Amino acid sequence: MRLVIARCSVDYSGRLDAHLPEANRLIMVKADGCVAIHADGGAYKPLNWMNAPNKLADNGDHWVVTNPKKETLTITLHEVLSDIETELGDDPGLQKDGVEAHLQELLAASPHAIEVGLRLVRREYPTAIGPIDLVCRDDSDTVVAVEIKRRGEIDGVEQLTRYIDRLKLDSSLGDIRGLFVAQVVKPQAKVLAESRGFGWVEIDYDELRGLKPDDLRLF
Repeated sequence: MRLVIARCSVDYSGRLDAHLPEANRLIMVKADGCVAIHADGGAYKPLNWMNAPNKLADNGDHWVVTNPKKETLTITLHEVLSDIETELGDDPGLQKDGVEAHLQELLAASPHAIEVGLRLVRREYPTAIGPIDLVCRDDSDTVVAVEIKRRGEIDGVEQLTRYIDRLKLDSSLGDIRGLFVAQVVKPQAKVLAESRGFGWVEIDYDELRGLKPDDLRLF
């Protein structure tokens, strides 16, 4: 990972144009190629970013990041305050709490509890940005990526989006769709999931763990 703190301005050109005026910011370049520009606030959300895959051209006083859609992110470096590059190594992934991990285990054993006809391909399906909770196939043999949370919020939908973007890089998988599963899905997460073309399902954990696999049903 490369972390650059610089006084910079940023210009995005693509589906629309956007400009960040000159200011001190953190520029993060991850090993998978993702580039994100952060301010000193706003929690985890970057001001602007370019997801992988992309190509980064370092021209000294400015960088140009280009993705396959020909969208560009131009970062003009007015003054570099810090430039650090560190190898983080393999990440073990998020350690889920007991309820979430057990929920994933139960649904992996009986994926039809999420959707009738769903069958498991693999639990903890590996990708370059972390494992997908469940990858399944439905009655039409479409690949279904399933993200499971105890509480379904917007960040979980964003996580599912990133996973599906990675799966789509493998053309052998064919059509891919997403399902967001949680005990409770927040209204904002429902709206975002639907806008991304994902389905969402609420699961009653207490009822689920009390049933035998053959008794599970779609909620």
